Amino acid sequence: MLEKRQRNIVLYDLYGGLLTEKQRNIFDLYYQNDYSIGEIAEELEISRQAVYDTLKRSEHILEEYENKLFLAKKEMKRRNAWELLKDKIDKAEDCTLKREIGEIIERLDRTEEE
Repeated sequence: MLEKRQRNIVLYDLYGGLLTEKQRNIFDLYYQNDYSIGEIAEELEISRQAVYDTLKRSEHILEEYENKLFLAKKEMKRRNAWELLKDKIDKAEDCTLKREIGEIIERLDRTEEE
């Protein structure tokens, strides 16, 4: 369950801008704010079924984008490569090289956050 939830959040972070405003709003309330389907229905004055259908449709749309673009898959491969590189640096013997590579990684990490 948590794995599916995490996957949906990652896909939303990548592709959420491609959903409609209504879909984004319901998705945010459910996944980011932990509202229940009933709470969302009450808040937006729509039926529980409409909330459920919108969530399922949004999840399907996000999966379709991932199946075509593979951004989440590429991101996971990139993160795994970073972790492997960091692990290798930690085990390196040459202190100067270790420090220089560590600085490069820090710069790349900062660039990613911008």
